[in-house]
Amino acid sequence: MELIDIIEILVIALVIAILIVMRLNQRNSKLRQKAQMNMMFTSITHELLTPLTILSASIEHLREVEPKHKLQYALMEINIQRSVRLLQQILETTKAQDGRLKLLVSHGDVMGYIRNTAHSIIPLMAKKHLKFSVKCQPESMMGWIDTDKLDKIIFNLLSNSAKYTTGDNGLVELNVRTNDRYDRIIIEVRDNGCGIPESRKKHLFELFYDGEYRRFHTMGTGLGLSLTRELVYLNNGTISYESEEGKGTVFYITLPINKESFDQSQIDEKNKVDINKPTSAVLDLGNEESILDKDFVLTDKISKNEASSPMKPKEISDLSDEDIYTILVVEDNVELLMLIKHLLSRKYRVETARNGGEAVEVIEKSEIDLIISDVMMPVMDGYELVKYVKNSVDYSHLPVILLTAKAQESDKMDALKVGADEYMTKPFKMKELQLRIDNLIANRQRISREFKQQSIEEVKVNNVTMPSPDNEFLDKAMACVHNHLDDAEYDRESFASDMGMSASSLYNKLRAVTGMNATSFIRDIRMKEACRLVKSTPGIRVSDLAYSVGFKDPKYFSTIFKKEFGMQPSEYIESIANQQQ
Repeated sequence: MELIDIIEILVIALVIAILIVMRLNQRNSKLRQKAQMNMMFTSITHELLTPLTILSASIEHLREVEPKHKLQYALMEINIQRSVRLLQQILETTKAQDGRLKLLVSHGDVMGYIRNTAHSIIPLMAKKHLKFSVKCQPESMMGWIDTDKLDKIIFNLLSNSAKYTTGDNGLVELNVRTNDRYDRIIIEVRDNGCGIPESRKKHLFELFYDGEYRRFHTMGTGLGLSLTRELVYLNNGTISYESEEGKGTVFYITLPINKESFDQSQIDEKNKVDINKPTSAVLDLGNEESILDKDFVLTDKISKNEASSPMKPKEISDLSDEDIYTILVVEDNVELLMLIKHLLSRKYRVETARNGGEAVEVIEKSEIDLIISDVMMPVMDGYELVKYVKNSVDYSHLPVILLTAKAQESDKMDALKVGADEYMTKPFKMKELQLRIDNLIANRQRISREFKQQSIEEVKVNNVTMPSPDNEFLDKAMACVHNHLDDAEYDRESFASDMGMSASSLYNKLRAVTGMNATSFIRDIRMKEACRLVKSTPGIRVSDLAYSVGFKDPKYFSTIFKKEFGMQPSEYIESIANQQQ
């Protein structure tokens, strides 16, 4: 072999050696960086868990010394527990990445524990109106499990199914069975949701994979399924799935539960599994939410204790029917929905919906004055809801306030382009929201005052000189009432029928054009006509005047008349007679 050949071989070998060393250095550098990142995540997580623990303890103390603020305490505790669960998930993920995640199994009723853990997530399923079933075969079976790891596996899979399953027929099932040798359990989580697209299946268990969060307007960290797989592998188990886009997904988990499947260091002989104490922090899905639902969601009335509070705006019970405005709050975060409803219910009637689709149903059936809506929601988002309202002949005058976590100027422009009247970014101050609501309502009240101050003749002149669809609507509405002026039984249902509109559509249109509801509009036209009759029929008797404009009881007519004009009908008749002399 010639010298040049030897030199070429040495050079090639040297280059290969250099590349190997560089590769090893690069790998070691990445491992060091990864270890450093994991340590940083661990440190940050621990640092955040400490103040959250202090806050939780402080809330417990406040509950004892100031128990009347139970809604606020419950909401704070809910969100503390939610933050704790997320931080614990981050901590578990970093431990799994660097091999620090350890298994510790205890003996107990495996099926009983799984069933109780699954039941704690029922409120989440109810929040999305999903049918949820849990089946364990057999119903009770002893085995060895790490309750902390098993709890996270079940919670992540069930919450993931709930996240991507929507609609009235949405279904999530948890089925657990044992094998023939009773040494393993097979956990099956099945849903009829959106399914997993083929293009996304190969990335499904990757860390920080964001799935379909954006398309379904849901929140996600990209940790859930990645951590679930790590936890299954830690339990010496297997995980697989089947999915068809548009039809649903089923996950299969197989876990050993016999003592022989674990090392001695992984076995806890002293402690037994307590099936009544699932280990995850899911207070936001359990008792706290049921308390809130009972007290603040399932009732529109204010409790006596709240009504007696001295630091309140004017209560609903103190207002006339015409002065009570109804607000529709649309928000898929149930805690924020409950809080806004609770605070606004002191001053307004409040209807609620958890997505744009539900909101449309409420709008079409109820008499709504203003809409407050989140932007990112399932089924129909806030932008789509605004488009529906503003493009509707019946509801286009409804003012809409959009709430969103999007803070970019372009997002605000998008909201205004679709027709939103106001746009607020989260987090927002309730006082500012209240101020914006009051301003929009004040505009309705101004319209009402201006309309009431006009006589029949002035309204007709304005409609002729300034023709518009609103004035055409007003002419028709006035004509309908005039045609039944002496009919004391003529009410808003008859009025809506004559107008060829639903009661809610008529309400919304009248509120927008006159600031009044249907009953108040009928009464106002009767009062206006009473004034006209007094001027055209000098000396008319009060009783005849009352009967002429549809009042059965002259005394009640006199009460309403004085409320409207500040004087008795007899005084008004006398003043007009004096003017005409």
